Amino acid sequence: MARKQSDYLADLLAEEGEGAIPANERPAPEARSRGTTLLGRESALARVASGEVRQVTQLLLDPARVKIWPGNARHYDLLSEDQCRELIDSIIAEGGQKVPAVVRRIEGDPDHDFEVIAGTRRHWSISWLRANSYPDMAFVAQVAQLDDEAAFRLADLENRARADVSDLERARNYLSALRTHYGNHQTRMAERLKLSKGWLSKMLKVGALPDAVIAAFASPHEVQLKSGYALAQAMQDEAEAHAITGMAKEIACEQAERREHGKPAIPAANVVRRLLGARKMMMGEDGGAEPYRYANGHGRDVLSIQAINRHGVTVRLHADATDTEGYVDALRHMLAHLEATGQGLKR
Repeated sequence: MARKQSDYLADLLAEEGEGAIPANERPAPEARSRGTTLLGRESALARVASGEVRQVTQLLLDPARVKIWPGNARHYDLLSEDQCRELIDSIIAEGGQKVPAVVRRIEGDPDHDFEVIAGTRRHWSISWLRANSYPDMAFVAQVAQLDDEAAFRLADLENRARADVSDLERARNYLSALRTHYGNHQTRMAERLKLSKGWLSKMLKVGALPDAVIAAFASPHEVQLKSGYALAQAMQDEAEAHAITGMAKEIACEQAERREHGKPAIPAANVVRRLLGARKMMMGEDGGAEPYRYANGHGRDVLSIQAINRHGVTVRLHADATDTEGYVDALRHMLAHLEATGQGLKR
């Protein structure tokens, strides 16, 4: 008797796409060595969607009748034509979508018949094409019968092969799944996903970073595992967390102002440096503080604080870094920084 598809999927993912396949159907060793490539991932997804014994018929769907499963890591609203341009061009060149998405049927929703488990970018690209000169383009999908935990592992399997899924998106997806599917048991989750417990722990900490800190970056996609984990570790100290949050709000205001005036965003490396140095900045001169710096869009210092003490603030304006208006902006942001970190001149 054939096993349920969800059982097959659990075995398939537990062995990274190989362990549940009968011995006489497994590929040769040289073929297995390619299993971690994108093609291998897609092949594994196709086996999941088709089931162990039967081939599931591919469906040609109207993407408007298909919604995105909320358990996926990718933020659908953040996708854009630029991000999907290569895929869009490929679909046009090949006369349609060649690699099917994986969906599951839903009930009780008058507006949708299916939800996407794997294939969010394909859904977005087909939707875009239908709205832009290709009204008959169909969304190609295979239907799988999966519970939420199995669907999460399937989506995670695909996302591991996607460089455009950011560390923060995956981290927050893992944090949500930890609560929803694994009862907050990290060890169990790591075992089910075949991940290092240490690596998963770091991802979960990054996923817990507050929105106020993430807002300091020009885009959430700039939050990487290494720097994000350093921030998460620093914020375990209450005083550090207070300083980092205050600095993040200040940087977020600067980023918004730069966007409004068409200026380059503050680079992620500069954001991380300022956030991690926020506590030292609050400590002032006697605390060995790293000087506050305001940089232009190219990372060149415009203004830096040389010292803070009870008599006032010593500021250095760097020559040839900007025009008069730029220096005025830098001074205004410096004053906002001092207020945000409890070092305002009116104390």
